[in-house]
Amino acid sequence: MNRRQFVCRSALGVAGVALAASLPDIAFAASGKKIPFGLQLWSIRDQCAKDLPASLQTVSKIGYKGVEFAGYHGRSAEELRKLLDENGLVACGSHTPYESFAADKLAATIEFNHAIGNKFLIVPWMENETRQEWLEKANQFNELADKLKPHGMKIGYHAHAHDFEKFDGETAWDIFFGNTKPEVIMQLDTGNCCEGGAEPVAVLKKYPGRARTIHIKAYGGGPDSVIGEDKVDWKGVFTFCEGLGKTEWYVLEHETAKDPFDAVKRSYEALKKMGEV
Repeated sequence: MNRRQFVCRSALGVAGVALAASLPDIAFAASGKKIPFGLQLWSIRDQCAKDLPASLQTVSKIGYKGVEFAGYHGRSAEELRKLLDENGLVACGSHTPYESFAADKLAATIEFNHAIGNKFLIVPWMENETRQEWLEKANQFNELADKLKPHGMKIGYHAHAHDFEKFDGETAWDIFFGNTKPEVIMQLDTGNCCEGGAEPVAVLKKYPGRARTIHIKAYGGGPDSVIGEDKVDWKGVFTFCEGLGKTEWYVLEHETAKDPFDAVKRSYEALKKMGEV
């Protein structure tokens, strides 16, 4: 099962979930504190499927402050919130299929994310075949941003390589984000951006203030390489995010390692050496 299928099948088991705690409002960059690092749980997807409580405990012990969900492993919102609280973690995002924002599902999606304490609802994947289809999606995201705003939540879109395909000389990414409101989160993925033939810092600089969360993923150093062992301009990425990016969360992701926990631990150690945590 690929990531897209996993997220789509796992996202909503939300019937009967009651509203719980208020959403965290973390603005580390604005306060002069370091931007916190969360882990995209797709990085350790098999481990989470086998033992989610133990996996979250390990993530916390490594040092990550939050997690971004990619499916919920059959857990209710209350169960997830309890696991997060027990491990001193917060939900720094959730990859939420676009179908979850349909009119008949939106209320349940909001309710679920309220309960787990998440305000960043990130659509992980879209495919559109024409410029007009991307423009229509942009309008739909603008409408959803308005609907989520009263609930203290934001919708966003996550980058994949195909998002840098060009239509009439303009990338799908630029068509979409050039026509969405500032409230729509631009979740660039540094590795996927490079894979699509774009340069992360150049892409980021076109959209100041939009990268409220960003995927930190190595590129160009082999399947087991972590940041600092690859070819991404990390100094440029971090400098932008800690200034014009207004970034609230870095989300580490590593999809290809033979030993996923080793990779996310080595990634965290590399961030320490860079002075980012």
